[in-house]
Amino acid sequence: MDPRDITRILFEDFRPQTIYLFYAVGYAAIAVFLYGTYTQIRKYRRGKPDAAWGELWARFLDMAKTMFTHRTLKRRDPAAGRMHSVIFFGFVLLFIGTSTITLEYDILAPLLGVRFWYGDFYLLFSLVMDVAGVGLIVGLIYMMYRRKWLKLPKLNYARPDRKPGDPDYDRTFYRREDWAFLWTLILIGITGFVLEAVRLVWLADRPAVWDFRWWSPVGAVLAHIMQVAGLTAEGAGALRPALWWFHGILALTFIAFIPFTKVKHIFTAAASLMFRNPMAGRVLPRVPEEQESAGFKTITDFTWKQLLNLDACTKCGRCHEACPANAIGAPLSPRDVILSLREFANKTLNASELPSEAELDVHGKGPDQILQETLWSCRTCLACVEICPVAVEHVPIIVQMRRKLVEEGEMEPILQKTLQTIHKSGNSFGESKRKRAAWTKALPFQIKDARKEPVDIVWFVGDYASFDPRNQKVTQAFARLMNKAGVDFGLLFEAEMNAGNDVRRVGEEGLYEVLATSNINTLKACEFKSIVTTDPHSFNTIRNEYRHFDGDFEIQHYTTLVKKLIEDGRLKIKKKVNYRVTFHDPCHLGRYNKGYDAPRDILNLLGCELVEMARNRDNSFCCGAGGGRIWIPDTPGLEKPSQNRMREAGAIEGLQVFVVSCPKDLTMFEDALKTSGFEGKFVVRELIELINECVEDGDPEACAPAA
Repeated sequence: MDPRDITRILFEDFRPQTIYLFYAVGYAAIAVFLYGTYTQIRKYRRGKPDAAWGELWARFLDMAKTMFTHRTLKRRDPAAGRMHSVIFFGFVLLFIGTSTITLEYDILAPLLGVRFWYGDFYLLFSLVMDVAGVGLIVGLIYMMYRRKWLKLPKLNYARPDRKPGDPDYDRTFYRREDWAFLWTLILIGITGFVLEAVRLVWLADRPAVWDFRWWSPVGAVLAHIMQVAGLTAEGAGALRPALWWFHGILALTFIAFIPFTKVKHIFTAAASLMFRNPMAGRVLPRVPEEQESAGFKTITDFTWKQLLNLDACTKCGRCHEACPANAIGAPLSPRDVILSLREFANKTLNASELPSEAELDVHGKGPDQILQETLWSCRTCLACVEICPVAVEHVPIIVQMRRKLVEEGEMEPILQKTLQTIHKSGNSFGESKRKRAAWTKALPFQIKDARKEPVDIVWFVGDYASFDPRNQKVTQAFARLMNKAGVDFGLLFEAEMNAGNDVRRVGEEGLYEVLATSNINTLKACEFKSIVTTDPHSFNTIRNEYRHFDGDFEIQHYTTLVKKLIEDGRLKIKKKVNYRVTFHDPCHLGRYNKGYDAPRDILNLLGCELVEMARNRDNSFCCGAGGGRIWIPDTPGLEKPSQNRMREAGAIEGLQVFVVSCPKDLTMFEDALKTSGFEGKFVVRELIELINECVEDGDPEACAPAA
């Protein structure tokens, strides 16, 4: 048998007119696809420039690695990740297979007379296509199962920021789009197999086809079933044209509508991953000098990359599920913010001409506009950014929109008063600058003034550690530890100002720059090697953001320093404790700066039995203080994030100590313990207090766990 006979003739037994019609339909589908692609690119070009074009090759490789490993999709939902990878690789192989046929049939054969789609290559090709098709269908069936029977809350598209009756409350069209996507793909796969089986039955008397049928195993099985059911070669031949057209039209329609439907995430998600900013949220952008006002007011204020982010969202709901504001019933879902902005962008930027500026305003209560309450509900904890599988950067978008609200004075009166207080006094407590180091008076030793003499380490204390009475005890305990270890350290005393991390995330960029510049100038005037802080919020902005204001300093969180002091023998453990503890990862130490291990290593060195809460490390649940929310009253009747966290800790049997390593966490969780029903069952303690209890000659007022 001639190997060239072992192949498939694409238009076998079709009249020329039929073939011409098919190509006409195909080119029409491609034209629609190209026009849709053009409108999407035009939409992105209407956004502001973005500096995400650097290091393209490295970005591409990282994107490819992420896509082919599915590492972001497998996190916290491995079943969905595995099934999506089956769909992905099945789809990719089928696309490559179709492209291979096109390459030979429409390009190489007519232009160069080159043919390769026959013989052994064709047989192996058929086997791979069958395996890919099965994978695609199995994965799609699982996704249908997830939506129909598992009824996952994150996939119900319920909006916390709208009420029934609002014009944009109903998002059932997203469910319809999901199901249309799934059914279209699965029908393409199924009809492909049925068409393959019908062809085998039709050409059963042709050895070059029938003798090699098991290289198309799915089609071969279906062909035998059809024969047993009574389908003849004549019947198969009569059925084939209608089935061929149905399969072809379905596939071409799928291609044509890619730019207009959920299917475009195939491209937008890849591009979003490629242009992702690994420091998104950790470092917020400065306001360009040429920009007349701060923040985002209109949809055209967004950068092209942010507009791309809106289209990349796959509505998976992982950010919706991780958001602490959404968990307590606040009117915020990161997913819904992105989807609303996407719909707004599609409505305004897809037009051939831009509407008036008033119609481009993304703030307000109109359809697809973002409510003030929604923006102010955000804790900027980065839970949404960290878990998003396609690198959507929610927090920078929210902060940019907040900047516009702050500029226009649209905020809670108490927040406005706090910002004014910080501007006037340099701290959020409104205390005199001279009182910033008042806590040092109770110490039996003097602390150096880093402004007046050289030190190895400058301790940037922070507002809560300086002025809050409960936190002052922790601050004094840390000073004793530093002194005991012989660390050469000093303070900035009244020259220290609020570090500005939360001021910036509130959206008050002007005040942030004043605070940052003041602290940077003060630090530059000092002689030191590094900075330490007990405040993760200060740690983040000094470490990651000050360098963009000409303030590049080496800084560490106290847990890193203390761990080294213990390991070096400069802090000696007098006794080990066997407390049953759990540890809360602060957002700004954990998710923001990946500081997960040092606190846990210290607890291990102290002899504690650490029991992790279900949400820990990068999945830690925010205390609720971030993003300036510590200065904004919570809505009466709603559970606070800190209370939600207390319930999670309370589920740990025999828990004695809830350990924190952030001044704001200590404040939030001690308050929450009193109202959560667990007071008396365990205590909230700063890690510093546990360390102080265990080191040689420990503080007699060291913490004790609940009895």
